[in-house]
Amino acid sequence: MTLTQITLNLRKPSLMMSLALGTLLALTGCKHEELDDFIQSVKGAADSDEQFCHSSSQPFNHALCSISQSQLSQAQAPLSLRLFWKSGQWQAGENQPQAAIVDQDKSHEPLYKFDTLIKDLPKDSELKFAANAGMYDGNFAPIGYTVIQGRQILSLNLKQGGGNFHLLPNGVLWWDKANHVHITESTQLDAMLKSGEAKPWYATQSGPMLVIDGHIHPKFNSDSTSKKIRNGVGVCDGSQIHFVTSREPVNFYQFARFFKEDLHCDNALFLDGGVASALYAPDVAAQEEKNMGVMVGLIETHPDSQHDQ
Repeated sequence: MTLTQITLNLRKPSLMMSLALGTLLALTGCKHEELDDFIQSVKGAADSDEQFCHSSSQPFNHALCSISQSQLSQAQAPLSLRLFWKSGQWQAGENQPQAAIVDQDKSHEPLYKFDTLIKDLPKDSELKFAANAGMYDGNFAPIGYTVIQGRQILSLNLKQGGGNFHLLPNGVLWWDKANHVHITESTQLDAMLKSGEAKPWYATQSGPMLVIDGHIHPKFNSDSTSKKIRNGVGVCDGSQIHFVTSREPVNFYQFARFFKEDLHCDNALFLDGGVASALYAPDVAAQEEKNMGVMVGLIETHPDSQHDQ
C-alpha cells in the first residue's frame, strides 16, 4: 500500500478509528517523527472536510445538520451561524447607516433562493448548510421578530391569530454577538428583552414551539393525520444545535418527539413545512430550489483564501 492510498483511507472516519499505529509503521516504514508529521497533515485535511449533515431513515426519513456551541463560541472561530434576507445585507451590517438603507429600500429584494445567497457571499466565505428560517408574508418578508447583525427588522409578534405561527406558545431562535445560541418562548423573550437580559445579534421568530423546557407542545396529538414535510431547530444536550428537515410527511407530534427523545433537546422550534420547507446541504446532496424569506446558514470563513475580496 502506498502512502497516498493510506492518506485516502485515513480520511474515511471508520478507517481512521480502526487503523492501528503499529500497522501504519509496518506499511510505511516511517520513523516515529515522520509518522507524527504525516498523521497531523492527514488530520488537518480531514478536519477541513468536516461533515455537518447526514441522512437517516429512523425514526422517519430526515436530514440532520448539526453544529456544537463550542465550535461557534471559540475565539476567532472560522464557523458562524447567520441569518440572511436581502442581497448585500450581511456586508451592509458592517455599516449601520447602510444597513438601514438595505432594510428600507424596496429595490433590495429578498435573496429568495440558496443559489442567490451563495453568490451574495464574500469570496472568503463558504456556505456549509442552510435552511429556511421561519415564516413570511406574500412579499417574502418575515412575520415575526427578526434581528440581523444587531439591527431589528421586525418587532416581537405576540398577537393571537390562526395558523401554525399562532399555535401558542411560539418561540424565537436567537444568538448573541458571541454566538451563544438559544431557543426561547416568545413571551419569556419579551421579558428578557425588556430587562436587557437578552441582546440578540441574530433572531428569527416562528411557531409553534416543538419542545418547551423538555416537554412536547401540549396541543400536539400523536394520532393527528395532518402530515407534512417539516423543518425545525433544537438546542440539545446543552451544547448542540440541530436543524432537522423531514424527507417524508410527519405530524407535529412525531416531529417534536424526535427532537425530545432522540436528540435530547430541551427546547425546539418549528420553522416551517410543506412547500416552504427548504434545505441546502452538500453533505447529503440537498439543494432545493424554493423561494424563501429569511434563511439561516452556517458559514465557514477562509481568511487565507487567495480569492479577490
